[in-house]
Amino acid sequence: MVAFEERIRDPVTGLPIELFTWEEVEKELKPVKIRYERRKGKDVTIIENLPLSEENIWNFLKETKKILACGGTYKDGYVLLQGDHRYKVAKLLREKWGIPEDQIEVE
Repeated sequence: MVAFEERIRDPVTGLPIELFTWEEVEKELKPVKIRYERRKGKDVTIIENLPLSEENIWNFLKETKKILACGGTYKDGYVLLQGDHRYKVAKLLREKWGIPEDQIEVE
């Protein structure tokens, strides 16, 4: 008879610790921050803490640029869009990507 090895479990969910990717769990707990900045005389919208996988972030960026008719990029963990699109992006995140309104902060 083989001895049963007790796995370390998460105290909240009771699931084995090795099943979690903590970066993803942590990412989902942080609110999405949408803010406006002026860089080199141009308006930019910065979106941080998106609770999406890398692949979905690129899909989000592609779709958002098409809808808003603007340029943009994804780097260093945030999405950067050309122009001030804070409220339009918040609406897109709620309606198309299913992110709850209480998880979105517009600055």
